[in-house]
Amino acid sequence: MAEIEWVDFLIINNIKYYQNYDGTKAVTEEQLGDKVGEIKYMLNEHACTDHVEKNGDASFLPIGTAVYALKGYKSEFRVVANNKIYEVKDNSKAATIGELYDIDGKVEKISLESSKDGSLIGDFSKEASEEFVYELLNLTNVGFNAVYEKTKHEAGIFLRVHLQDGTSFRMVYYPKANGFNAGAFGSEKIRKIIMSQEQVKAAVGL
Repeated sequence: MAEIEWVDFLIINNIKYYQNYDGTKAVTEEQLGDKVGEIKYMLNEHACTDHVEKNGDASFLPIGTAVYALKGYKSEFRVVANNKIYEVKDNSKAATIGELYDIDGKVEKISLESSKDGSLIGDFSKEASEEFVYELLNLTNVGFNAVYEKTKHEAGIFLRVHLQDGTSFRMVYYPKANGFNAGAFGSEKIRKIIMSQEQVKAAVGL
């Protein structure tokens, strides 16, 4: 029997979500929206290495755990289970990053983090943050696997997207491939926005 280390994920309505463990807090009952599904199978201590993930699966959530929408966001982007926020990882129905991430009009700022320890290095300017978000949301969603094929040997730049409700999430940008771990390849404009920030230039030695 092999010991498997699962990432904390769930699959509901054929959308895969990962727990956002470092950019959100425990959710209160008042923040819960409508129920969108429930867990049918827990992989941890039950699934074999060749298990094929399917709708209703979760790595650590027990069978019967209810999954809810999070008020303020579309359930295609964020859901709640066991008081934890889960964020979309893969949604084949999303044509653009804007359809993948429900963050239009909800972003406070973009910042740069250390790839070594995740500490804050600095914030983008307000103008750059706004331009970055506009460009990002219009990128075509090609999926994580397509980007990974071009970036698997490249070190990434850690960006954090801070939302107006005080939550945040990390994105990784790969400058050589001009790709994002969110599942998109960037435009030349978004590459210029990122690489022109003084904090980024200092971090990558430009």
